[in-house]
Amino acid sequence: MSKRITIDPITRLEGHGKIEIFLDDNGDVDRAILQIPELRGFEQFAVGRPAEEMPRITPRICGVCPTAHHMASTKAVDDLWHVKPPPTAKKIRELIYNSFQFEDHTLHFFFLGGPDFVVGPNVPKAERNILGVIGKVGLEIGGQVIKIRRLTREIINYLGGKIIHPVCGLPGGVSKGLDEEHRVEFLGWAKETVEFAQFALKIFNDVVLQNKEYVDIVVGDAYQIKTYYMGMVTPDNKVEFYDGDIRVVDPDGKEFAKFKAREYLDHISEHVEPWTYIKFPFLKNVGWKGFEEGKDSGVFRVAPLARLNAADGMQSPLAQEHYEKMFEVLGGRPSHHTLAFHWARLIEALQAAETMVQLLEDKDITNTHIRNIPTKTPDEGFGVVEAPRGTLFHHYKTDEKGIITEANLIVATLNNAAAINMSIEKAAKSFIKGGKVDDGLLNMVEMGFRPYDPCHACGTHCLPGDMPLEINIYDRAGELVKQLKR
Repeated sequence: MSKRITIDPITRLEGHGKIEIFLDDNGDVDRAILQIPELRGFEQFAVGRPAEEMPRITPRICGVCPTAHHMASTKAVDDLWHVKPPPTAKKIRELIYNSFQFEDHTLHFFFLGGPDFVVGPNVPKAERNILGVIGKVGLEIGGQVIKIRRLTREIINYLGGKIIHPVCGLPGGVSKGLDEEHRVEFLGWAKETVEFAQFALKIFNDVVLQNKEYVDIVVGDAYQIKTYYMGMVTPDNKVEFYDGDIRVVDPDGKEFAKFKAREYLDHISEHVEPWTYIKFPFLKNVGWKGFEEGKDSGVFRVAPLARLNAADGMQSPLAQEHYEKMFEVLGGRPSHHTLAFHWARLIEALQAAETMVQLLEDKDITNTHIRNIPTKTPDEGFGVVEAPRGTLFHHYKTDEKGIITEANLIVATLNNAAAINMSIEKAAKSFIKGGKVDDGLLNMVEMGFRPYDPCHACGTHCLPGDMPLEINIYDRAGELVKQLKR
């Protein structure tokens, strides 16, 4: 009997990775890890660049979440030059960002995470994809998904300059304003996003919550770990995506910390392991105790469910209704049910849609004062946003001419890295017994990471661009006999 199971490549995520599962003599799971074979080096080739270029450089980290990096970077250069954008510029940034948040969450539910529920976790893998989802919910709904994503991407493209790698953010403002004609047009589109977000939540209710088997999986022990939770909040502790303080609650839901972007190093440290190029952030004031759950472990989680756990509610009325329903069904806040990240993601999409409407109903968003020109000497800047995948930190230091001397990025997926490994291992131990595996069981192991929507294109990068190749050759007993490296 083999003592090792490899899932390579893992599927329906951004980036690359593989899961290694190690079995004991009885064929039960002894250890499971998510291994990322790419080296991350983006901070290094930022050094020596003009800081004002960073909002256009950092979106190249990822083609899926470039808007998150663009906005975090733009906020960092605001701080670097000690300049605040005018109110209209802030509203335009928020409109772009909430459009992106809605579009990205919709992408994940229907294309990446949703197939496990809408189609089913144990159906043949050829059907666990967007085509399987369309086959289940109907071709017309598939068309609606494509349409609503196109409309929100058009808003980002018009104001951001590009859909994949936005270029609108400048120190102190934005490069393009919004006229009345486009405000009215975009407002109509935003109202459609609210309707679609409610529709997506109805699908979740009808397909998942009305299916006892699925509910049992969601609330079962296999997909539950108790950790701290981190998320950005408004002054009254409501879920916020673009600008606010960072709040951390403990596994019981009690506030543990609340801090501003420039204080992040007082609260977060990073641990490394020799078997992966991913780093493992942890709460500095608790400490790294290994891949352990509970209040004594510094492991924390970010992204949709974590944000809802860390907050006291949503900013918009419809999203608040669903927030209350979710925690009522899950037995209170905080919820430690990892699969509930999918549900929380749809609630966040609804808040993003409602926020788009609120911003576009404000005619001041068409004001032509969209930038304050920096006049102070740059030195050090901090920027943070809530990426779809969690809290994202950008931190730059420069010389007096604004040339980057040091850059540090804590990417959203990194903040979940320890919890992802823990979730995978717990799922593997729950489903793999006596060495017996099949495609359905292995997919249920993969379901341990999909709720986090990890983006390893963001979390890891190779310098100068080649992915390191490593081939391990094992004998029948599972012993390593030869290793080839590029």
